[in-house]
Amino acid sequence: MIALAEVIRQLLADVLRFAIVALRPTRVVAAENLFLRRQLAMYMERDVKARRPDLATRVSLALLSRLFDWRTSLVIVRPETLIRWHRAGFRLLWRLKSRPGRPAIPVELRQLIRRMAAENPLWGEERIANELLLKLGLRVSPRTVRKYMPKRPLGRPRDDQRWSTFLRNHARAIVAGDFFVAVTASFRLLFVFVMIEHGSRRLLHLNVTAHPTAAWTLQQLREALGCERRYRYLIHDRDCIFAKSLDEAIGRLGLKVLKAPFRSPKANAICERSIGTIRRECLDWLIPMSETHLRAILKEWLAHYNGSRPHMALGPGVPDPPAKATALPTQQSRHRIGEGLVVLAKSVLGGLHHEYSVRLRSQDRVFA
Repeated sequence: MIALAEVIRQLLADVLRFAIVALRPTRVVAAENLFLRRQLAMYMERDVKARRPDLATRVSLALLSRLFDWRTSLVIVRPETLIRWHRAGFRLLWRLKSRPGRPAIPVELRQLIRRMAAENPLWGEERIANELLLKLGLRVSPRTVRKYMPKRPLGRPRDDQRWSTFLRNHARAIVAGDFFVAVTASFRLLFVFVMIEHGSRRLLHLNVTAHPTAAWTLQQLREALGCERRYRYLIHDRDCIFAKSLDEAIGRLGLKVLKAPFRSPKANAICERSIGTIRRECLDWLIPMSETHLRAILKEWLAHYNGSRPHMALGPGVPDPPAKATALPTQQSRHRIGEGLVVLAKSVLGGLHHEYSVRLRSQDRVFA
């Protein structure tokens, strides 16, 4: 690549020199040519061997030889050599103009093929080609689709889905649980158990204990899940609290336990993220005085988290919106609140957060 750039640079320099010479008077060019020929004759008399010409020099001499009778001016190589350079250049030009195969498909279509292959790991080139033909009206050969499909990593067959794909496919049937630690004002360690539903991002259960055990954890699961068997999988880490007997009891509840790999918090990312949210937006700003106080804080936070806090993963949306939500009037402008409307704020956790809503001014006194 560097050698090709150097050749192009030297050819451009020769073109610039030729343009400068073409603008000069004919008598000046003829005198300079005779002057250079006279000096070159001295080297020929001494039988000095010229240096081997590089690629740029060969191309330049081959192009310039088409402008005049070069046979009387050729010194450094034999005429057969220059003719061979001509033929090599013609073969290269013909090879570039006669590339075999069909022209490349547009860049947008290549990107679409790669996107479809990445989003659908079970699809092959035949399926993607049929999808393009029947749904989008784009006729592409399966061999062309295979050419632009991303290469599959070694050791992972086509029908093996990623962990993230499994979570998305079974989000409505998955719940996850985990523990985290909170510290009271008297430096007492309390353990908080969290359960979250993957599909709706709704916190199912929050509870506090100073001495977590397998029996206590099983009771929390029973309270969170109830009698309805709408979930199929439970994700938890390999903490010693989740003993083998606990997993067997969870199986009797109708759930299949999925244990996260060792030192892999991303395998339980949704629950870990909810714990981080509780810390950053709630417990990092409050000091629990006791276990009862911490339980009250988390109870208020649970209602705010499920009923009012927007979640980007939902579009944005709210995990558990109110059953009777007041329909918002149509706004005349994107940046102005309509006439007759007022914004109300409801304090959460003593003013740490607020919940906002829009009401008619006639209802202001009722909801204030």
